[in-house]
Amino acid sequence: MVQITKMSTNKIRHAYSYLLICSFLLFLFTTPLTEVSAKPAKTSKAIRKATPVEVADEALWHMNYPKADSIYTSELRNNPGNADLNWKMARLQVSLGEAVPPGNKDARIQHYHKAAEYARTCITLDSLNSNGHTWLAASLGLMADKTGTKEKLKRAKEVKHELDTALRLNPNDETALSILGSYYREAAKIGWFKRMIGNAFLGEVPKGDYTLSEKAFRKAISIDSRIIRNYHELALICIDTGNKEEAIALMKTAVEKPILFETDKIRIEEMRALLKKLCKE
Repeated sequence: MVQITKMSTNKIRHAYSYLLICSFLLFLFTTPLTEVSAKPAKTSKAIRKATPVEVADEALWHMNYPKADSIYTSELRNNPGNADLNWKMARLQVSLGEAVPPGNKDARIQHYHKAAEYARTCITLDSLNSNGHTWLAASLGLMADKTGTKEKLKRAKEVKHELDTALRLNPNDETALSILGSYYREAAKIGWFKRMIGNAFLGEVPKGDYTLSEKAFRKAISIDSRIIRNYHELALICIDTGNKEEAIALMKTAVEKPILFETDKIRIEEMRALLKKLCKE
């Protein structure tokens, strides 16, 4: 009787073990592999929603100026004391002015005047905001085309002062460096004799040379390699100084860059024409 009981107990144990093994195998083959072997997946971070100003910035870089204008204006209405919004509006007005067809200079000048007003407001709110000084220099420089010689020289002095201030506050301001490069390039064209005559009859004439201009443009390119303007202007300096090979290389690089401003389209046309001419020589 005892022997029979032992045999029954052994059978039960074997049966129980068999059931456990079957249950484990059933679990193994019916549970997804990732649940068995993979570590628990980390929860993905929530995607941050862009702020209205960031949306406007993106619109500006895509040349959707009406959208950028609408958002900036709305934000500025709610927060008129925001210095950054004021320089961004100055930048937008410069972009709008540059987008006006060449035949309508009056409309361009109106945008540049508005840009100067926003930039000055930015500086009033925060004199240490380098962007305010940069975009004031940009708007003043662009307005100078419609003025007489004396007024142009006066504005040139103010432009240089604003650029020096901007770069003192932010030495890596690509826009300020680009404008400074153009300032030195234009000054280099004046020549020593014209400068002497100008100093005698009109007041101080801007000083600069191609070396200073080239240095400014090269640094601007090193900071932001997307801007077509810097390649074009530097290529023109290379042409003026007899460095044809580098001018060709710079323009070939530039025409492959994305168009970020309306004026980029004109610059690309000019560079393609120059490339065609230089490559034939």
